[in-house]
Amino acid sequence: MTTPTTTRTTPALAIAAGLLATLLVPAAQAVPADAGTAAAAVAPDIPVANVKAHLNQFSTIAANNGGNRAHGRPGYKASIDYVKGKLDAAGFTTSVQQFTSNGATGYNLIADWPGGDPNRVVFAGAHLDSVTSGAGINDNGSGSAGILETALAVSRAQYKPAKHLRFAWWGAEELGIVGSKHYVANLPRTERSKIAGYLNFDMIGSPNPGYFVYDDDPTIEKTFKDYFAGLGVPTEIETEGDGRSDHASFKNAGIPVGGLFTGASTRKTAAQARKWGGTSGQAFDRCYHSSCDTTANINETALNRNSDAAAYAVWALSS
Repeated sequence: MTTPTTTRTTPALAIAAGLLATLLVPAAQAVPADAGTAAAAVAPDIPVANVKAHLNQFSTIAANNGGNRAHGRPGYKASIDYVKGKLDAAGFTTSVQQFTSNGATGYNLIADWPGGDPNRVVFAGAHLDSVTSGAGINDNGSGSAGILETALAVSRAQYKPAKHLRFAWWGAEELGIVGSKHYVANLPRTERSKIAGYLNFDMIGSPNPGYFVYDDDPTIEKTFKDYFAGLGVPTEIETEGDGRSDHASFKNAGIPVGGLFTGASTRKTAAQARKWGGTSGQAFDRCYHSSCDTTANINETALNRNSDAAAYAVWALSS
């Protein structure tokens, strides 16, 4: 997630008997019976081990490329190549969009799943770049890995959605949501109008997590809230990162948006700790934008729940 600065270009911008049971119940069984469509009811469980394997790959990429995956650095391009290779092998149609920021070439990766109504697009995205100070495993390897595994689940299921599915991994978010702004600015108006909804996943595995849902499009918001209600996990409206991540690029163009977030530098309150567990008075992510944002900086329960929620929403909104 982008830190707000004066130079940022877009400032506006069933039920389990315990935690173990919750983690083991597939997403299809965890939602309430009336929470979504029949298609949503068969959304697959996303194996958290697979999501963590992608995070390990991002960590290795950073370690082999100067300790980060930042815009303009070799670790970012290696991250793009890793994700693209997985998607190409899974049958997605991928394209890499180039742009320039701070004198360096940046890259957006766009992946389309064949089929579905091209005039109604359900779009999930996450920024793939880190800050220069570290590997960026929670921010935002977590969101990038979660939607990568969701996309691979689409392929494994050979899912045939009614709407067209598109996924994206954005560059230079940490410099002011540059990559997603470039994508939207270069999208013809007729193509913008085809996007039924954009779902953003930025920091979904914070080590002292909260469960925050974007308060934007009512249908998308309700989809996520219904999913977490089925788990018995209360949610709050996301405010800390409002306008600071890639959904803002779409929202500012009049496209319906929504998304999930587990918190950054804001401190968890006592009330939130009673509700979600964790440590009150401590930041949701003490390693936000720091060198300690490593694979040790991930809460597996939050990563699992949010990855499953991503898949649930993709299935529910595209059916």
